[in-house]
Amino acid sequence: MHIVLVEPEIPQNTGNIARTCAATGTRLHLVEPMGFRIEDRHLRRAGLDYWPMVELRVHPSLEAFFAEFAGAEGRMHFATTKAPRAYTEARYGPEDFLVFGCETRGLPETLLSRVFDRCVRIPMLPGARSLNLSNSVAVVAYEALRQQGFPQMQNQGALTGRDEPDQLWLDML
Repeated sequence: MHIVLVEPEIPQNTGNIARTCAATGTRLHLVEPMGFRIEDRHLRRAGLDYWPMVELRVHPSLEAFFAEFAGAEGRMHFATTKAPRAYTEARYGPEDFLVFGCETRGLPETLLSRVFDRCVRIPMLPGARSLNLSNSVAVVAYEALRQQGFPQMQNQGALTGRDEPDQLWLDML
């Protein structure tokens, strides 16, 4: 799958999203202009040591991105608070693109009007403008991956037995 951030502004959000991409095996596309440089220390810090696991592509514009993936329009889902349906109503495939706008403006309405049938939203209470971008990406990406059975992802963890339990925690149990 592909995560597409159109004109992201906040490096920490993009770093968190990169970490989500690393943990899920999704490709990350950044569409310029961005509110930071790739070398930004806040971006790198938010992504921790996961950057080598991220397949990252930077596109000079939204037009260039669409030109490169001209045959994939039907596999693109556009996240917006203006969407007519919830993100859980869409059907996602392994090569789909989840497209998100920048933190302050979202995706342009000129684009949304052309792809309105492929727009999805995260339900919220009235009066709430939106969720944080990195949270939104995680919510929609994990639903898309859930529908696909979490391909190649580890579904179980195990205790290591390495740490000594803190007495305070034991008393709380």
